[in-house]
Amino acid sequence: MRFGFTKEQDEFRASLRRALEARSPTKEVRRLMATDEGFDRDAWRKLNQELGLTAIHIPEAYGGQGFGYAELGIVLEEMGRAVVCAPFFSTAVLASAAILNAGSEEQKKALLPSLADGSKTATLAFSEDGGSNDAAEVATTATPSGATWRLDGAKSFVLDGHTADLIVVLARRPGSRGEEGLSFFTVDGNSAGLERRRLKTMDETRKLARLQFNSVEARLLGEAEEAAEPFARTMQQVLICLANEMVGGADRLREDALAYVKMRMQFGRSIASFQTTKNKAADMLVDVELAKSAAYYAAAALDEGDNDIPALASLAKAQASEAYLQTAIHAVQMHGGIGFTWDNDTHLWFKRAKSSEILFGDANEHREKMMQHWGE
Repeated sequence: MRFGFTKEQDEFRASLRRALEARSPTKEVRRLMATDEGFDRDAWRKLNQELGLTAIHIPEAYGGQGFGYAELGIVLEEMGRAVVCAPFFSTAVLASAAILNAGSEEQKKALLPSLADGSKTATLAFSEDGGSNDAAEVATTATPSGATWRLDGAKSFVLDGHTADLIVVLARRPGSRGEEGLSFFTVDGNSAGLERRRLKTMDETRKLARLQFNSVEARLLGEAEEAAEPFARTMQQVLICLANEMVGGADRLREDALAYVKMRMQFGRSIASFQTTKNKAADMLVDVELAKSAAYYAAAALDEGDNDIPALASLAKAQASEAYLQTAIHAVQMHGGIGFTWDNDTHLWFKRAKSSEILFGDANEHREKMMQHWGE
């Protein structure tokens, strides 16, 4: 396994960072997060037309660029660094992964090109009102209705669910239990009987929604009652992608905090020279670099088909969750009194850190899963 980025990957990262700094300054982030949609659809299309980011890991046969998870990780890291307000994670990671893992060849060719070129947004709806990520607890039901199916139930905490053009839904056969009877379905965002409500959340840069399905027409994705394994694989990929996004935000917080304390003067000298500040800066560096190592390694493992991907995904998520939040806490403290204000941008990353910490399971849950895998 390669333990470093290639020259081409480093150049890609540098050019992407410049592009996102120009397109997503904090002023634009604040504007978009105050809207109901949470993003600008015209800017989203332009971003994909010029940079092709949603297509990066989709195979060329389905309209993508055919790169791997290492390259997708770079995109996510830079997006986390810029706190980009866009349905990228929901479309390029959640929905695309589910379709690639569960869909038939014909379905992939039909669904993925519009996601790759940015003409459609999509998301994956799997969590119920209780917030559990366990497939065994899915309660939404799917009933055959001629050539289609009818969905009944509710999904909550769906990323960009209130604006997605296409929704991939995890549901089960009525009367089934556990991981049996689970299937994936695709639903149009404007389907009759579908009620979508945006949830009020702490992190306004990432919108969540609750979806109510009232006999909503749906199309089967992949094989009926065979979604348990594709869903598990999808969630492993999602966790690794989220970890890469989180380390980008953590590194940005660390750099901004260090730049501030170098500039801030107290008692005739920079507060960066104070021992307590040095200690925090050192702790932040260690935490972020360890989280980066875990996230990068997990992404490389995905590309190489490592047998320990389930454990590596949980390890990366646990490490990134704690590193991001702790770095955010240090960053606020290092900014002093101004770090607690709305006018200071630190809270944008702090709230993203807190929401990402519990998204798809917290560090304690994933350390338990990691140990269970390696204990088998």
